[in-house]
Amino acid sequence: MWIPTEEEKIGVVICNFRSSICQALVLEIGETVQILEKSEGWYRGFSSKKPSIKKHKVDLFHKLRHVMNELIDLRRQLIQGHLAQDQTREIKRHITVRLDWGNEHLGLDLVPRKEFEMVDPDQISVSELHKLHISSRHCGQQSTNQSDSTRQRHGDGCRVPVSHHLFINLKSFTYNSISEDADVFFFLYDTREAKQISEKFMVKLNKNGGPKNPEKVDRLCALFTDLSSKDLKRDLYIVAHVIRTGRMLLNDSKKGPPHVQYRRPYGCAVLAMSDVFHTITDLKEEKDFVLKVYTCNNENEWYQIQENIIRKSNTKYSAPSTNYGLIISLQLLRGELEQIRRENQAVFNRALALTRKLGFPDVILPGDIRNDLYLTLERGEFERGGKSVQKNIEVTLYVLYADGDTLKDCISLGSGEPNTSEYRSFVLYHNNSPRWSEMVKLPIPIDRFRGSHLRLEFRHCSTKDKGEKKLFGFAFTPLMREDGTTLSDESHELYVYKCDENATFSNQGLYLSLPCCKEDFNSCPNLPANLPFQRSPKETFWVSTILCSTKLTQNVDLLALLNWKAHPDRVLDILGRLRQISGEEIVKFLRDVLDTLFCLLDDNTDKYGPLVFQSLVFIINLLRDSRFYHFRPVMDSYIQNHFAGALAYKELIRCLKWYMDRSAEVVRQDHIQEAMRALEYLFKFIVQSRILYSRATCGMEEEQFRASIQELFQSIRFVLSLDSRSSENLVFTQAALLNSFPDIFDELLQMFTVQEVAEYVRGTLGSMPSTVDIGQSMDVVKLQSIARTVESRLFFFPESRSILLPVVLHHIHLHLRQQRELLICSGILGSIFSIIKTSSMESSVQEEVEMMVESLLDVLLQTLLSIMSKSHSVETSRGQRCPQCTAEITGEYVSCLLSLLRQMTEIHFHHLLNNFHSKEELKEFLLKIFCVFRNLMKLTIFPRDWSVMRLLTSHIIVVTTQFLSPALHKNFSEADFDFKVWNSFFSLTVLYINQPSLQLEALGPAKRKKVLDKHGDMRVMMAYELFSMWQKLGDNKPHFIPGMMGPFLGVTLVPQTEVRNIMIPIFHDMMDWEQRKNGNFKQVEAELMDKLDSMVSDGKGDDNHRELFSLFLLEKIEQETWRETGISFVTSVTRLVERLLDYRDCMKGDEMENKKIGGSVNLMNFYKSEVNKEDMYIRYIHKLCDLHLHAEDYTEAAFTLLLYWELLQWEDRPLRDFLHYPCQSEWQRKENLSLLGIWNLSLPGVGFPVRDFI
Repeated sequence: MWIPTEEEKIGVVICNFRSSICQALVLEIGETVQILEKSEGWYRGFSSKKPSIKKHKVDLFHKLRHVMNELIDLRRQLIQGHLAQDQTREIKRHITVRLDWGNEHLGLDLVPRKEFEMVDPDQISVSELHKLHISSRHCGQQSTNQSDSTRQRHGDGCRVPVSHHLFINLKSFTYNSISEDADVFFFLYDTREAKQISEKFMVKLNKNGGPKNPEKVDRLCALFTDLSSKDLKRDLYIVAHVIRTGRMLLNDSKKGPPHVQYRRPYGCAVLAMSDVFHTITDLKEEKDFVLKVYTCNNENEWYQIQENIIRKSNTKYSAPSTNYGLIISLQLLRGELEQIRRENQAVFNRALALTRKLGFPDVILPGDIRNDLYLTLERGEFERGGKSVQKNIEVTLYVLYADGDTLKDCISLGSGEPNTSEYRSFVLYHNNSPRWSEMVKLPIPIDRFRGSHLRLEFRHCSTKDKGEKKLFGFAFTPLMREDGTTLSDESHELYVYKCDENATFSNQGLYLSLPCCKEDFNSCPNLPANLPFQRSPKETFWVSTILCSTKLTQNVDLLALLNWKAHPDRVLDILGRLRQISGEEIVKFLRDVLDTLFCLLDDNTDKYGPLVFQSLVFIINLLRDSRFYHFRPVMDSYIQNHFAGALAYKELIRCLKWYMDRSAEVVRQDHIQEAMRALEYLFKFIVQSRILYSRATCGMEEEQFRASIQELFQSIRFVLSLDSRSSENLVFTQAALLNSFPDIFDELLQMFTVQEVAEYVRGTLGSMPSTVDIGQSMDVVKLQSIARTVESRLFFFPESRSILLPVVLHHIHLHLRQQRELLICSGILGSIFSIIKTSSMESSVQEEVEMMVESLLDVLLQTLLSIMSKSHSVETSRGQRCPQCTAEITGEYVSCLLSLLRQMTEIHFHHLLNNFHSKEELKEFLLKIFCVFRNLMKLTIFPRDWSVMRLLTSHIIVVTTQFLSPALHKNFSEADFDFKVWNSFFSLTVLYINQPSLQLEALGPAKRKKVLDKHGDMRVMMAYELFSMWQKLGDNKPHFIPGMMGPFLGVTLVPQTEVRNIMIPIFHDMMDWEQRKNGNFKQVEAELMDKLDSMVSDGKGDDNHRELFSLFLLEKIEQETWRETGISFVTSVTRLVERLLDYRDCMKGDEMENKKIGGSVNLMNFYKSEVNKEDMYIRYIHKLCDLHLHAEDYTEAAFTLLLYWELLQWEDRPLRDFLHYPCQSEWQRKENLSLLGIWNLSLPGVGFPVRDFI
């Protein structure tokens, strides 16, 4: 445990410090370090020279500690086991995100996961494993993506909008001049459309500014729900109206007695939502805002005070004093309301007032039952009534039932407060033309809506001593018209009838018989002369209404359709107007509308059939709209449980076939395209109808039904086979058909066997034109349809897969040959491989793999070579991009190839290699696959932390190589020897063994053991394969001497004893063959020493290699006739390696300069005197010179260069460019060296390297 130091704060380094521990600092003598903590003999701190290292490490440490604490807490929640399923899933997602973050920052491997659990690579295909590696980077989005993909497979693929919700919390209202109770109303306002878009949230405050109800302290909060993304882009404001309750005039005690209370407008505050979004950057972040409350200068303009404030018309309102206004906090939430409730339980426990949007949200849920009528008191025109001043008018609203009783608690001034039975408007002082624009909600029960009406009473509020409120008139309006429709969403001008305080309303029939408005008056022209109430002709009152109901309708056409039996002569006209009915109205009455349509179909099929079909198509497509997507389960439930049209299938099939057959004739095809989009639900109705008919008749007319389906599929194939290149409309028709086609498979499986459905589908897919005959857009649609076919339930059955696979592979093959739509094709192949891997225990899978090998293997290799070459060219030419050369598409196709190779057994390889028509074809195949394998190891296809993927790739490559090498030996050895294919093989094996991902020595013990247990040491497996193939070369070995000397030497330098034991004897073979050919092995000697020098300098090789090299070769040479020269050669190489290792150790460590110089001199002398390699001798002369220059020993540098000078003559012999020397004659180079030596000797303080002089 690390403990902060108390005394040890500063340290001075007394000797150089290097450690194998990666976290340890590298320190030099004399450096100072600042010590922070200590633990068991170790200090933690940072060097004063490199404080940034400390900062980075400390920051990472604190982040990791925070993440670890989070993980411990999340794990505790899981172990407790008290979580709901959704909560458990969400916690697992959080855990996975944090684990992946920690692994990434600690340089650990990425762990592929599925559903937040680690996967076993042996149980899934390589394609799926590749996708999991990609998705594990973004596991927070994985569940969403999967649900979206599921929706695309089983629905129409539309995206359901995400709802947003605004949380508002009133913290305080700081005012000092009202001293009266007040009501504060919050709502959302769209200034561009100048209208309120939400209900109101009401807060009742006492005269001190606190909540009037003590229980609501710190609980004055609301949630404005169901805001769409489109709403958030509006020019929205939060508006707060402050209505005080008290005297008529705030500062005039004479205006009315104190016991009479009036609701009076006081002030308004606004806050732009754009400011809110700018301040709140995180969705779950809660921020405070201060809203200044402005007072209105003229009450006549109160109705538009928020507009004046927003427009900054400052002459129409007064600004408040300092520290005066509403303090609120806001938080923006996103997602379904139930999810928000689960994630923010603390918020919902604070008596949260749900404040809904006016009208329906973007997503209408089937269970969302509403019956809200929003009434707005707009304005009125009233007479003076003989008074010298204008009236103070108060409006009282009642909701009354047919029996005259007042409906209790059916008026809501705003969420957050209980409903009331009456509503009193605020009063505008001395105003006979008041404009209120005050909205209330009327949540009237559905069973009380018919027969109920609204009564609005008008009173003058006197400010005299008595403070009387005198009734002088009233208005009314029924809520529902005689035709069954409700009040329309518009402004209504109501008649005002005169009355006084003595008027009685106990018998509402006295006034309900009167016209309530002008339209009502026109419908009853013969009114009696002696009416109980007289209309005031100069007085009118305006209200506006908005209905938001899932049970009532304002649409006359919809009611006419539902009640068609009352007007049978108008049915055709009513069906024709169905499209004009809004979608909201139709989904509210979905079951009733469908019952009506099928009832009409049963009544007269010939007369109504085509129009019913069109109407049904319109309704089905309506449910594709994102707003009504959630009603699809309602449609499914209707079909399964309520649909009773046993004869409907005949007309539906007939109409659908008629539409398809006309696709080649008509120019406008909108109606045909709509029918194609509705194909899924049309088939649902057809199949269910046939099931009902079959059940009722014990299976009668089965053959006729099958024949009609067969004919329908002939029409489908006919539509798809048409040449659409010259007709854009036909392209859209074919695209709509292909998009909907996979959705009908499950319905067909209810009526037909798996094989029968597969035959239908195969015939349809086979009727599509090839890629060369259609445009690119149809190409994409065709492949997307095939992709959904592969992902469908039908494809999972082995008996159907054997029927469908050939036609799918045919289309994929054509696209890969032409290099078109590669990304979609890879997705289809990935799905096929995943299914085959899942079904690998079934016997049919072997035949399917054989089919895929024949169709795909060669074209996959060709595609990969093309992609890789383009990727390489893009990397070398900066600034250019090729869409199909990205790492994503390369990885997709690599995983597809590996999936196929992994599924292949020995039998598959045997068939593959024996089915080539000629050796030239076999050679071409081997060169392709070896080239692809080499590219996999040379190019960075998979990131370094994809350890599971990289190891599995290596395993598949070595197993495949073991299957291919016998064919190489059998077909290209002895007289048929082919250097190119053998060289390709050896290059592959060398690259494979040297892969960084296979160097187990660099891994920790635990990971090394895990890899060995899973795969073994794959370097050894490939080394055995390499050695075996070398031995089989026979007399053709000299073709690779000395060319393969360097690569094979690199393999022996791999720090794996068994690999070295296998490979070192090959050098004896090379020496023996060159001895036979040339009588010596000078070439082998020269190549070996050149490569050893460069490889050991690069950090390869060790004493173990030196000892094994000497031991094995000396043992092999012992029996040879050229024993003496062999032993001399091995001894020289051994001594060279020894000096190279010494030199490397001197140069990489902090050794003294003398030791570095000594190592260089030893090597230099070795190359000159023992092996006579002049080039290497000259190379080390210059390395020694650089060491002297670095030590500022310019005299020694000059004398070192003199060694090279002595080798040169004053002749015109041309010399090639070498080291830093250009091409020049021998005397010129000697002259340059002379000048450089003289310069260094004469100016010892300013020596410089050779390359700066030349």
